[in-house]
Amino acid sequence: MAAGLAQDTARMSVVMKAQAANDRFMGSVLVAKDGAVIFEQSVGWANFEWKIAHTPTTKFRIGSVTKQFTAAAILLLAERGKLALDDPLSKFVPSAPETWKPVTVRQLLNHTGGVPSLTDHPNYATNKLRPATPAQSIAHVADKALEFTPGEKFKYSNSGYVLLGWIVEVVSGLGYEAFLRENIFRPLGMNDSGLDSNTAVIPERAAGYVAGPKGLTNAGYVDMHVPHGAGALYSTPADLHRWTQGLFGGRLLSAASLEEMITPARSNYALGLFVATQKGRKVISHGGGIEGFNAQLAYYPEGKVTVVVLANNNGSPFAAIAEQLAALTFGETVRLAAERKAIAVPAAVLQRYVGVYQLNPRVTNTIRLVEGGLTTQLTGQPAIPVFAETEKEFFLKVVDAQMEFVTNEQGKVTHLLQHQGGRTQEALRIGDGPP
Repeated sequence: MAAGLAQDTARMSVVMKAQAANDRFMGSVLVAKDGAVIFEQSVGWANFEWKIAHTPTTKFRIGSVTKQFTAAAILLLAERGKLALDDPLSKFVPSAPETWKPVTVRQLLNHTGGVPSLTDHPNYATNKLRPATPAQSIAHVADKALEFTPGEKFKYSNSGYVLLGWIVEVVSGLGYEAFLRENIFRPLGMNDSGLDSNTAVIPERAAGYVAGPKGLTNAGYVDMHVPHGAGALYSTPADLHRWTQGLFGGRLLSAASLEEMITPARSNYALGLFVATQKGRKVISHGGGIEGFNAQLAYYPEGKVTVVVLANNNGSPFAAIAEQLAALTFGETVRLAAERKAIAVPAAVLQRYVGVYQLNPRVTNTIRLVEGGLTTQLTGQPAIPVFAETEKEFFLKVVDAQMEFVTNEQGKVTHLLQHQGGRTQEALRIGDGPP
């Protein structure tokens, strides 16, 4: 192992220790480069009540990371001539609502079909507690019209992937899990992956938790029949590495099918995967969230880098960890919240940043100058001090978050960038001072 790489992996361990403090993150991670695993670590508790520690073979629910497996199953069936991506939904689900029938398989795959999501239904909190076939789950939203003309927009829809899982069963004649096991899991050696169950005894499966103001609590219940092809799988970091090796190594799909799978339609979404650019590098990824669990799986074609982060506590910084591990793999610097040092910035400079910044139609960030320092206040939340790291870059101490003020050629502040949890949000300046 090269000296530089060894240093990066040592830093990865430091990052994981910091992120896992006080059970803020519990789970397992894996980083691989050029096909070889360079870092694996498990922290925290697979069962918090019994203090049973995680191991590399602990199994986690992976939520919407499931969607790429559903997409691959559809592409395999298309390669075998069992369906075409531009076939209408009605060809496979004749009972679909009349207005939904023109929606194509491809539009379900890339979330441009306009099918209302079952998880947005006002009764979902009750519906998720009962076993349901795909037909029964879809029946909850079958009286709803399409939300837009198919192909016109992108809107993430879990219903679309429940329908796709149903199509896999109709076309193949197998159950969803049986098709995946026979055609994906077994060929790729993914022996620790499968469809989760509320009743089956699954060895080394983690329990799920939620971070709250008083510490961890047991996660709420969801009947695992409900998420189906949208989010019902469990896996391990090693199995998800086997998946990226098989998928991007050409062992599962034809080159043409793989190209279909990673070609975005709208909003950087391809078929079961987001495809974007991060720090100048292409990244193919998807996150997952389900009661008690979060997951992030990212593949960087440059260097053939795979990053897997699986957590069994909602509210953990899983996406930030994935981004930090990727940065270290590529030789970049990662600064932890405790390592950031505040500097003094003249009040005249700070005054330039005072204003109101629009994050989205419902949320603004108001920046004020208070007693020689800046505060940040999101809509409906208290004001929080921020500390200067440079003249334009600031950080919070209460959470691991940063913000950067961006100026135009004339030196006027146009917007700010907020970095938190592995995400960057842009907020346009809409006012020069607090209202």
